[in-house]
Amino acid sequence: MVKHVEIKNHQREIFYFRLRLVVSIGFVLALLAILLMRFIYLQVARHDHYQTLAESNRISVVPIVPNRGLILDRNGVVLAHNYSGYTLEIVPSKTADLEATIDELSTLVEITPKDRKRFNKLLAERRNFETLMIRNRLTDAEVARFAAQQYRFPGVEIKARLFRDYPYGEKTAHMIGYVGRINQTDVEQLEENDLAANYRGSDYIGKTGLEQSYENELHGTTGVEQVEVDSAGRAVRMLSRTPPVSGNALVLSIDAKLQEIAFQSFGNYRGALVAIDPNNGEVLAFVSKPGYDPSLFIDGIDTQSWDELNNSPDTPLNNRALRGQYPPGSTIKPFMALAGLHYNINSPGHTISDPGYFTLPGSSHQYRDWKKGGHGSVDLFKSIVVSCDTYYYGLATELGIDKISSYLARFGFGKKTGLDLGKRLDSGEFEGESSGLLPSQDWKMRRYKQKWYAGDTVSVGIGQGYNLVTPLQLAAATATLANNGVGYKPHLVREVRSSRNAENHLIANPVESDLGIDPAHLDLVKRAMIAATQPGGTAVQASAGAPYHIAGKTGTAQVIAIKQGEKYIESQVSERHRDHAWFIAFAPAEQPRIALVVLAENGGHGGSTAAPIARKVLDYYLLGKVPQPLPDITEVGEEEHD
Repeated sequence: MVKHVEIKNHQREIFYFRLRLVVSIGFVLALLAILLMRFIYLQVARHDHYQTLAESNRISVVPIVPNRGLILDRNGVVLAHNYSGYTLEIVPSKTADLEATIDELSTLVEITPKDRKRFNKLLAERRNFETLMIRNRLTDAEVARFAAQQYRFPGVEIKARLFRDYPYGEKTAHMIGYVGRINQTDVEQLEENDLAANYRGSDYIGKTGLEQSYENELHGTTGVEQVEVDSAGRAVRMLSRTPPVSGNALVLSIDAKLQEIAFQSFGNYRGALVAIDPNNGEVLAFVSKPGYDPSLFIDGIDTQSWDELNNSPDTPLNNRALRGQYPPGSTIKPFMALAGLHYNINSPGHTISDPGYFTLPGSSHQYRDWKKGGHGSVDLFKSIVVSCDTYYYGLATELGIDKISSYLARFGFGKKTGLDLGKRLDSGEFEGESSGLLPSQDWKMRRYKQKWYAGDTVSVGIGQGYNLVTPLQLAAATATLANNGVGYKPHLVREVRSSRNAENHLIANPVESDLGIDPAHLDLVKRAMIAATQPGGTAVQASAGAPYHIAGKTGTAQVIAIKQGEKYIESQVSERHRDHAWFIAFAPAEQPRIALVVLAENGGHGGSTAAPIARKVLDYYLLGKVPQPLPDITEVGEEEHD
């Protein structure tokens, strides 16, 4: 057998070896070329981008929330300020198991179901890498317990934050308002107004009252810190700092002590009081009672507290001074008297005979006077002093609704006063105030598709029927009357104190209207209002023993209608259905320094309920003292019903 021996082809093997070597070298060079191109792309073309990312990883930009501006009364008494407190906060993105972490935290720090609910709400509204508060206002003991165990809780830390406080609580709640947590609606409004950047890191924004109206002044300017951090996110050193600018302070025209006395003077009555300096429109006291605790809303009100406030029959959330609309009752009579003089319908010497009722011409229907049997011979002066309904039934009928509406509109009835309260951040409009209702023929046709009847005019003449006013509106009209027909827009903020420098910006308040009322007409009505507070007048309790003269007018406004022939007996009517008590006044009558309106809901008679409240306020403002209980007056002469 012959064996075949394979002879190697060295030339071919060398060829293939060299080919493989060339291919390998080419492949390696191609990879190197790709890497080089990628390197050039990253280092040259994308240099700025990745440098920014690197800096972002190394540098943390931390917003510094500014101190919110103070709110002070005219004498420097603090009505809203800030205080520092500790909060326990979580960064959800740095926490593996949120629920387990919160459960563990609750063994060191008290965390209530309310705290958990608020945290979950915040978690749903915000990005999960933001810091979210789980507990606020920690005690020193709670801070110490957590600090000792902080290493167990990555993503959880204690921070010092500023909280808003309202020393006068419910006494100023409807005026000052409150701040609350920024929600999605607030974020959208801030973005629309290009203000979102200035609220980075901020948790709170003004929600109601002056806190909302002057948010742009109170908030301040947010600062920034650039901090170098390590790979674990811990601060290494501060690189730069732009300090925040605190919000400006508001100085109000309100007198805090006067506000407190006015609020307390209502006792158990619900109601409102507005006091204005007639010489410049400054609001001296602004009361709506009952009030509420504004601190309940700062971090989100709990369900139980909300239900108690929202479902209370006393409606403590209702700003009665600004939004409450009521029939003005006999407080409208001084303005009606001026309307009659203006249109030459009545004259100072013109008298009527009051039998105790008024019969509309062409009708058998009788409109009764509050005094059975009437007041006898009554002229304009006496009509105000004794509050004669019969006189104003006839005057209104002769004037007609269009003249009444036109004249009363000059005093601001039927429209908003424009008080600097309730301003919306997005629109800049003051939307919280009610406009009241000044009826006319056109209004009734638009509203009810009905013509105006003569009987409608009769009711308007004594401040009943369709006529509605707000306490603020009536106070502004009374101030205009006190100032001889020269009116100012009522305002609460007196000046803005800048936090940047020592400059104070006074709020200008030019004359809004000069009605050009005949001085003789004004003098007659004012003298009648002074006499109304003297023996024989309906407001005698207001001036008993006073060392100054008060010009005033009582009013009693129906809550429920009384059928013809029936008599209103207060003791037989449920408390919620009793008449509202009004009193308007200004003093000293010769040179008024204060004009005010008091409304006591379901208070009965203006002379016995509202007037004594006003007297306490006047005594403090004019005499500088809290008055003693007023003497018992047997000669009241108040109207039983208007």
